[in-house]
Amino acid sequence: MSAIHIVHDYPHSPTKVWRAVTDPALIPLWTATGAGARPEGFATTVGTEFQFIARPKPGWSGIVDCAVLEVDEPRLLRYSWTDHGGGETTEVVYRIEPHAAGTRFTYDHTGFTGTGGFFMAQILGHVRRKMLRVGLPAVLNDLDEAGRLHPGSSPEREI
Repeated sequence: MSAIHIVHDYPHSPTKVWRAVTDPALIPLWTATGAGARPEGFATTVGTEFQFIARPKPGWSGIVDCAVLEVDEPRLLRYSWTDHGGGETTEVVYRIEPHAAGTRFTYDHTGFTGTGGFFMAQILGHVRRKMLRVGLPAVLNDLDEAGRLHPGSSPEREI
C-alpha cells in the first residue's frame, strides 16, 4: 500500500492554519499551486459530503467526491477521497498541533493500492508537497491572526 506523508512547520498559530485549510474561500488559494481545487458543499461537520472541483486534465474529470469522517477542531480533519469517475476510496488526514513558535501541519493521504495506486501517490505527493511548501505559506502570510485576508490581498490571485 502506498501513502503520502508530509510534515511542515509554519510560524503561524494553529487557529490560523486551521482556518486556511478548512475555509472554503481560502482552500482554492493554496491549492492553486496544484490544480486549483475548490470545495463545493464542504463543511467541517462529520457526514458532510462534498466535492473538490479542479481543472480537468486528460483522463481526469477534475472532480473528487469526499465525505467528512472525523473533525476535532482545530486539531484534526479526516475525509474520504474518491475519484468521481470511480476507483478506490482513500483517506486524507490533516493534523494540526502547536510546535515551537507556530504550528506543525501533518498531511497524510493513505489507502493507495496496486501499481496504479503507487503511481497516483507519486503524482499527488509531488503536487501536495508544492501546495504545502509554496501555496499554504503564501495564504497564511496573507491572513491576519483572526484568519481574514489582509487589505490588498487578492483572493483571486494565482499563487
